[in-house]
Amino acid sequence: MRIIADENMPLVHAFFAPHADIELVAGRQLMAAQLQGAHALLVRSVTPVTAELLQQADALQFVGTATIGTDHVDKGFLARQGIEFHSAPGCNAQSVMEYVLSCLWVLAEQQQRVLQDLTIGVVGVGNIGQRLVHALRALGAEVLCCDPWRAHEPGFSHIEFSQLCQQVDVLSFHVPKVVDGQHPTLHLLGAAQLAALPPQVAIINASRGDVIDNQALLAEQQSGVARALFLDVWEHEPDILTALVPYCRIATAHIAGHSVEGKARGTEMLYHAWCRQQGLQPQRQLNDLLPAPLWQRLQISPNFGLLDVQNLCRLLYDVRRDDAMFRYHLAGHGFDWLRKNYPARREFGALTLVGAQIPTYLAQLGFSQSTF
Repeated sequence: MRIIADENMPLVHAFFAPHADIELVAGRQLMAAQLQGAHALLVRSVTPVTAELLQQADALQFVGTATIGTDHVDKGFLARQGIEFHSAPGCNAQSVMEYVLSCLWVLAEQQQRVLQDLTIGVVGVGNIGQRLVHALRALGAEVLCCDPWRAHEPGFSHIEFSQLCQQVDVLSFHVPKVVDGQHPTLHLLGAAQLAALPPQVAIINASRGDVIDNQALLAEQQSGVARALFLDVWEHEPDILTALVPYCRIATAHIAGHSVEGKARGTEMLYHAWCRQQGLQPQRQLNDLLPAPLWQRLQISPNFGLLDVQNLCRLLYDVRRDDAMFRYHLAGHGFDWLRKNYPARREFGALTLVGAQIPTYLAQLGFSQSTF
């Protein structure tokens, strides 16, 4: 059994090597000839899985992407060829939620406000958006939701995008890239929508770069509209619109979901799917393979309150670190280098909070708890 896997997927050997021969490749440079004789292909979002790429894949049985999004995969072609396909929905939802919270705290500080004073519009309420909504409401922030695919659900309060834009302080995008159909998201926020969007509304994009017209964002900024921009994803990655970077409050290299757990969880999900296809009993579990975190236990005082959450969360992650790395290294090393050399970041759940009166909202954010 031969498996081709993206070199930036963590723990591939730990999960798959007991059952197969593993060949690691550069995902963005993968060529059709490399897939000849391969039985499984494991990719990330940088690899377009097309009919052209698979033209020499004479033994391929399984394709998996260790990502939530699947717009880089021709799923119809795989189905016609009888090749089983799996993605990893929700694998990095916690990580992206933590990224967005960090951006919101930066914005609140810059505006000398607190998170609870902001009205946040969440656009796309799937695995990631739903987790973000849950966390923000646990922290006492007002949240409005836009997701036309869920508008029919009982109890789900959907607001049309154009209306949402007029009611919020922040727009946070969590939609897939959809080019056509009933609810396309390609340039969901374009020049016309920006013109109608109040200038004080901040934008956070940790979904897909093509959801926002980057040239329109740049034109708006150059016209004198100093809208607060927090961009993790960009059009035309890795050849991004570098002229837009100086106008961003936070700019990062598509790393919102790049926690240690988020990336490794995607590999684990593909491993379990592949084992099911092969009729194998999984031999590895993620918790057995993760390294020990630097912060393991922290005593929480009874005096801990909502205004202290920001400082607690920054022990594990502060987005300003990633922004500084991006600005310092982008010109010299490039976008893909930043992603490949991203330093380890642990999720909130890696830290166990100890105390007799731990606020319930900390568990809702994902922290582990213990009374001793």
